[in-house]
Amino acid sequence: MLSLHAGSAVTAAFLAAMVEAVEAMTIVLAVAVVRGWRPAGLGAGAGLALLALIVLALGPLLDRAPLAVLQIAIGILLLLFGMRWLRKAILRAAGIIPLHDEASAFASETAELRDQARHHAQRLDWFAGLASFKAVLLEGLEVVFIVVAVSAGRGTLVPVSAAAAAACLLVALVGLVIHQPLARVPENVLKFAVGVMLSAFGTFWTGEGFGVAWPGEDLAIVGFIALFLVTGLASVALLNRRAAVPAS
Repeated sequence: MLSLHAGSAVTAAFLAAMVEAVEAMTIVLAVAVVRGWRPAGLGAGAGLALLALIVLALGPLLDRAPLAVLQIAIGILLLLFGMRWLRKAILRAAGIIPLHDEASAFASETAELRDQARHHAQRLDWFAGLASFKAVLLEGLEVVFIVVAVSAGRGTLVPVSAAAAAACLLVALVGLVIHQPLARVPENVLKFAVGVMLSAFGTFWTGEGFGVAWPGEDLAIVGFIALFLVTGLASVALLNRRAAVPAS
């Protein structure tokens, strides 16, 4: 039975991995459409292998670090990371910046690969494989950071990693079945949720690192999640109201 902290960490890792996997899968599918599944699969496989090595290397190293120092460092990073996701999700929900469009990203990546095919026909497989590799590696690095950060010092690396891997596998299977970018995934909603959870974890860990005795111990995470959620929704409502005033 997972503890409250472990359950929250697993949920955060699963949602974050799903968001990043959707973005990576869009590029992998574009590579497959233009050049075929062989370079797309080889590039994606190489990226996944490197990410797995990074997780295996960082996990044991973090377990040896002093817990207080680890909590402060990772807590601050998680807070900054989560607030960045939450800020963008709030601005997108309020219509200030456009929503991320996977269909548009797919079309753009496909056009770029076809343009490369006209100019570098003999090296297209290499370009296509590299594009797939970079997509998986760059998007996956954010997932690796979240996996390691929310599990460090808690002994939950295995379930948290399994949750992230399950999300990536789910997105990959859906992408392989429908052979289309996953434009219908409510990506901004997921990013909003992940931003809330990472910000909550960051606040909790930073306080623990400085010796703060949170009321209810791990239950304080639920309170922080509620606080950031309400603040985020209120921010969206406030921005929408301000945008409506000039229009009226």
